[in-house]
Amino acid sequence: MRRVPLRTLLPRAACAVALLTALTGCGPFSDGDDSDSGPALSEPVGVTAQAGSATSVHIMWNRPVSTTDVTGYEVYRGSVRVKELTAQQHMVDVTGLRATSRYVFTVRARGKDGSLGPASRRVTVTTPAAVAADRSAPDRPSGLRGHVDGGRAVSLTWRKASDDKGVVSYDIYQGTTKIHSVAGTQTRALLTGLRPGTAYKFSVRARDAADNVSAAGETVRLTTAQGKDEGPGTAPSGFRATARGADGAYYIDLAWTPPDTGGEVPAYQVFLDGRQATTVMWGDSAPSDAAKYSFYIGEDAGARHRVKIRAQLPDGTWGAFSPERAVTTGS
Repeated sequence: MRRVPLRTLLPRAACAVALLTALTGCGPFSDGDDSDSGPALSEPVGVTAQAGSATSVHIMWNRPVSTTDVTGYEVYRGSVRVKELTAQQHMVDVTGLRATSRYVFTVRARGKDGSLGPASRRVTVTTPAAVAADRSAPDRPSGLRGHVDGGRAVSLTWRKASDDKGVVSYDIYQGTTKIHSVAGTQTRALLTGLRPGTAYKFSVRARDAADNVSAAGETVRLTTAQGKDEGPGTAPSGFRATARGADGAYYIDLAWTPPDTGGEVPAYQVFLDGRQATTVMWGDSAPSDAAKYSFYIGEDAGARHRVKIRAQLPDGTWGAFSPERAVTTGS
């Protein structure tokens, strides 16, 4: 069979952008050493932004994957630097914002030589409407439950909290430290990047638009499994792959349901015949219910291929693989 180089089409989502990596090259986050001074500082990964109230946004990220030392981070609102943080801090609340306003945030890491690395992906968030004279905190969330999802993730669920003006977000705590936030419409969170074989204690608080915070709900204690594998709950579900012909060529159409992480999944890696073929990245509106992607595979009928995908998790790492599907062109 004649080998045909892989090309891509845009995903069936208007704002999606496909980034190709060569089949014989490194993945998109390679540590490649291009000089004697060591690997360059790369961008922080897994950046998310969640409106905490009408005037505040909670930003979270994970350290760059490059091995060079990080001495701090800078958080930007548009082109304006709004926060400077130490290397140990991977989240921050940006306050003093306007209600019902759209903001774009990025994060940059600072190296030991004082230079800044590239900006992270842009994350967009809109603050909710302000409420007048609201001094009542929401009721505390109840019914907290959790289960372990492999050695590095746990899934939490709880019942919706009530508030006279409405809950804007839920803050998840590990012990006394806030580690994650999700929208007030969510009652589930997937926490990733944990240590295998480690005991954790989690609780949840509700927050309204006036920044009133509830008391903590029940505490759940969980111990992650041994081993570093991601759990099945981090994998895309309902994954399907079909081959189709058009204008003398063949394409592979993919469809799946994103894993329920409590937030948007910004990127997926597509593996073809056991090797990474491309990274599909969405911009401001990643699909939450169903995702689709198509790519050119060649002109030969009867060619067999295997394909699977995995999602980028909230902490910037990659989740478990979907089932691998086999397709044959022209069948």
